[in-house]
Amino acid sequence: MSKRSALITGASAGIGEEFARQLAAEGWNLIISARRLARLNELAAELGKAHDVQVTCLQSDLAEADAAARLVAELDRRGLVVDMLINNAGYGLPGDFTAHDWATHQQFLQLMLTAPTELVHRLLPGMRERNFGRIINVASLAGLVPAPAGHTLYAAVKSYLIKFSQALALENRDRNVHVCALCPGFTYSSFHDVNGTREMVSKMPKFMWMDSPTVVSQGLQAVERGEAVYVNGRWNRFVRSLTKHLPDGVATALVDRRSKTFRKRD
Repeated sequence: MSKRSALITGASAGIGEEFARQLAAEGWNLIISARRLARLNELAAELGKAHDVQVTCLQSDLAEADAAARLVAELDRRGLVVDMLINNAGYGLPGDFTAHDWATHQQFLQLMLTAPTELVHRLLPGMRERNFGRIINVASLAGLVPAPAGHTLYAAVKSYLIKFSQALALENRDRNVHVCALCPGFTYSSFHDVNGTREMVSKMPKFMWMDSPTVVSQGLQAVERGEAVYVNGRWNRFVRSLTKHLPDGVATALVDRRSKTFRKRD
């Protein structure tokens, strides 16, 4: 894998930053993208020096309608090839569906659904031509269990990414292009600080949490094995199995009741 290149969106913090750290340690050149260019530059200087890899920083706000196209155009202009795509950029939008105007929801869908789909569409042909590619769509356990009230679009988008990844994995299994939907549960990162739910989720039991290095390491191993969907952690796999085998009404009621402790609803 040495000196292949990976594009990581949302690489300035959290799981995205951890992907950058682990891939750099494995010898991958990096193309890291986020809105915060200063933070990207700091990370690039650190990783480039520590691991003797090339790190290219591209400032991009994928909530903008043409951002994915502009990002790929810049890759082409610089002659950068993407062997691995990590669709990681994202956030949560707390509250009920009507608590936000349509423009806010539209930006959310652009970043969380349209942009990752477009990046795959634009970069996958090159991977197929080179007979090598790895794609990780960072989804969530939320996409595999009944959706509770609040954060209305989040589980829906993550469910889409899972189904999208499954179809892509089947379509490309003979092209040496592996596609994986990575489905972590609660993960220590800045995600809950950004959406204003840190105080709520801090009340959750520690056994329900995982750290970013473990989530990322498992994700990289899963995509290399060719797993189309990977759920991180025994607890999360138990929750998925439980809700899958319970009657729909019971599973929905159970998830909805538990979610009141960590989801804003108004």
